[in-house]
Amino acid sequence: MMRVEPMKKIILVGLFAVCASTPALAIGRYNALSYTCAGAQDLIAHERAVIFRYPADRTKNMTLYDRYVLDTRSCDFGYYAYQSYMPTKDNGTCPVYTCRPATDFGGHDKIIP
Repeated sequence: MMRVEPMKKIILVGLFAVCASTPALAIGRYNALSYTCAGAQDLIAHERAVIFRYPADRTKNMTLYDRYVLDTRSCDFGYYAYQSYMPTKDNGTCPVYTCRPATDFGGHDKIIP
C-alpha cells in the first residue's frame, strides 16, 4: 500500500473539500431590491435558479435568503416548483417560484411543470 505523507494528505483533503463545494458556489446570489420584478424574473429565466436576499418585514436588521427557480426541472428530485412572492425594487409581491417537497402538495397549489 502506498504511504501518503501528512502534508500531501492535508492537501488532498483540502482539494476534495473545494471540489465538493463547487456546485454550491455556482448559483448566483443577488439583492432582490436591486431588481425590478421583471428584471428578477428575467434573471431567474436566464440562470434557471438563483438566490435572492431581501430584508425581513417583521424583524429589523434581519436578511432573508431563498432559492428561486424557473420551473420544476430546476428543483431536486421529490420537489416541485411552487408559486411564491418576494419584494423587488418596484413590487412588494413579485411572483416567483421556489422548490417545495412533493409531500407538501395538497392539490390546490399552483405548480409549474
